Amino acid sequence: MATHTQPMLRDGALNEKVVFITGGGTGLGKAMGHYFLSLGAKLVITGRRLEVLEKTAEEWKSEGFEDVLPVACDVRHYDQVAASVAAAITKFGKVDVLLNNAAGNFISPTERLSPNAFDAVIDIVLKGTKNCTLALGKHWIANKETNKNILNIVTTYAWTGSSFVVPSAMAKAGVLAMTRSLAVEWAKYGIRSNAIAPGPFPTKGAWDRLMPGDLAEQLDSIKQVPLRRVGEKQELANLAAYLISDYAAYMNGEVITIDGGEWLQDAGQFNFLDVVTPEQWDMLEMMTRNAGKK
Repeated sequence: MATHTQPMLRDGALNEKVVFITGGGTGLGKAMGHYFLSLGAKLVITGRRLEVLEKTAEEWKSEGFEDVLPVACDVRHYDQVAASVAAAITKFGKVDVLLNNAAGNFISPTERLSPNAFDAVIDIVLKGTKNCTLALGKHWIANKETNKNILNIVTTYAWTGSSFVVPSAMAKAGVLAMTRSLAVEWAKYGIRSNAIAPGPFPTKGAWDRLMPGDLAEQLDSIKQVPLRRVGEKQELANLAAYLISDYAAYMNGEVITIDGGEWLQDAGQFNFLDVVTPEQWDMLEMMTRNAGKK
């Protein structure tokens, strides 16, 4: 097994930490949650479909992980979020970590989008993250609970912007601003706030919805990654586990990109020249030298 696909932290690194994960029943949320459990954490997983959450919880329990609470919750509605937080505290007595992972996105020319289409993404990503952050933050501060932290999942286009995913770019930019703002404002309460900006980490459900049919093969996102591969779920889980662990106690207000260099490939003005062959470079070098002699 390659090193980068192996668990990174020592056993027990998250012992007794209670982690509240939105969108925790499938995809990357599920992958991160499973690793947290293996490190000794207790989990609260939320999502809109209780049956999916319960199936995931049963799967984990069959592996010996008993401390999992599935809670149906639509993060767009603050009352549901508050009820989920109350259920978590009733079950485990506390929550130590909030992982804002729930998201929605689709690819479309912006002029084709209706106002409701914008709202569908912004309400989940920005409003949902705000609802969960506010509900747990208020609880922690009111009860003077310290050594808590918030981890948000954003994207690299949160700071660059991106065409064809404008609602997502807007929402993720807002989440990133909130991450950095609260890192300063809530640090005095013992609450850390950080973010991860993942590149391509394909998951069956989310990837198929984002690029249906054979669109993923046609676009071949791997070509946009300098390392020429997509991310492994364990790589993301390793980074997330570190950031929510006490090993990262001095990490606050940071966004860490894990994308194989994808966003940088398009950031450099001349990065497109990676398609030039060695023979063409030889010719260009000779032309440059000859031009310098004139």
